Amino acid sequence: MTRRVIMLLLMFVVACVMLYVSRFWFVELWSRPGLFGLRDLRPQGDLLSRWLRGTSFAPFELLIWACGAFLILTWLQKIVDFFNPTDPEAGESDEH
Repeated sequence: MTRRVIMLLLMFVVACVMLYVSRFWFVELWSRPGLFGLRDLRPQGDLLSRWLRGTSFAPFELLIWACGAFLILTWLQKIVDFFNPTDPEAGESDEH
């Protein structure tokens, strides 16, 4: 049960970070100078478009974000599966 709660919290944090990097961030949780005094971590989010501004990849920002999110979630699933192997004979059950 504890492991499941930790994994849910980890997924929530990853989802928040991916949302902050995208253009879909909608909350301003800290002041204008930036998070922890870092001006690069603006309260408006949208870091990816800022990083791609002035490059030839700027029109593909949403596609790059979607592919990056897919890769991050895939790698995270592989890491979770590596540290939490399931026994194929036992089957997966939620009754622990």
